Amino acid sequence: MDTVSPPASQPEPKSGIWEIAAYVGGKSKIEGVAEPIKLSSNENALGSSLKAIEAFEAARAKLFRYPDGHAAPLREAVAAYHGLEPDRLIFGNGSDEVFGVLNQAWLEAGDNIVTGEHGFLAYRISAEACQAEVRLAPEPAQRVHIERLLELVDARTKIVYISNPANPTGTWNTPEEIADLRSRLAPHILLVIDEAYAEFADEPTYQSAFGLARNCDNMIVTRTFSKIHGLAGLRVGFGYAPVRVIEALDRIRMPFNINLPAQYAAVASLADQAHLDASRAQVLQWRPRFYQAVRAMGYRIDVSQGNFVLIHFADEAQAVRANEHLMRKGFIVRHVANYGLPHCLRVTIGKDHENEGVLAALGEFAG
Repeated sequence: MDTVSPPASQPEPKSGIWEIAAYVGGKSKIEGVAEPIKLSSNENALGSSLKAIEAFEAARAKLFRYPDGHAAPLREAVAAYHGLEPDRLIFGNGSDEVFGVLNQAWLEAGDNIVTGEHGFLAYRISAEACQAEVRLAPEPAQRVHIERLLELVDARTKIVYISNPANPTGTWNTPEEIADLRSRLAPHILLVIDEAYAEFADEPTYQSAFGLARNCDNMIVTRTFSKIHGLAGLRVGFGYAPVRVIEALDRIRMPFNINLPAQYAAVASLADQAHLDASRAQVLQWRPRFYQAVRAMGYRIDVSQGNFVLIHFADEAQAVRANEHLMRKGFIVRHVANYGLPHCLRVTIGKDHENEGVLAALGEFAG
């Protein structure tokens, strides 16, 4: 990254900040298209629960009040829903904040984190801000490989991150693989399993890591309300970890980090199982239809456990042309070159007409 030397009197951030590549989210606009169809950010096709919306609106009468800094009602609701111990939960402004606070608490200059080469960028950004090294393990077939991760672990490794299911690849690791990795990490190394897309997984070989983490002193499992709950705009996430880890994180977590309407809406969303079931069903219905249609066009598409699919093109140039064609047709998808996959487009599962439309437009491109 090119930087310009500032005047001597200008304040400068600490070393390394200018070398960090800023996170770039999915596009939401197309020039000349009034209402594009956005399939770039893995948002819930069915939107938010009506119960969550009603709870959000009810919160407006209390907007002059600070939220519960301990998120007690939300804490109890999450614990009851997932069968977890309330005192082992940490809440963040999205699970992104949980990663950031974790890195801040554990990493010093010279330490390192290890993750897969296509892993979520948020792990890396906050680690680099702590002046830690980010080590990216190769992912054969776009899947996290336990041995490749372990090859990069050394005495200065403090955290290993795994997305399971993974974004943007949609691949997953079995509970046996996760348990094997945990057993082979030194006790001082934290293993973080990011389960943002867990609710969309239907493979028999997939299993949440909550059960494994229950009896571990160095394991954290995170979830988010941004995906299946459809609350991406409110930013709510949480982590399940040993009490000692939670106590450390709570010392540096900013007070009142989960705003009051977000807490109300998240509690209500957990109580709307019908909406959660419908959101999952929409994805499970359409994923195999995407596989069939895209493969018939001659492109590779991987089996996914998320609410999205990853389409492989011959090379980066073809992926760019396909992306441009879809935008001309009014569809915004995600070119994932910044995840080390320049020849791929990630497409979020949308509403029925959106899925039909994007497949038709891609079929036109394929000719």
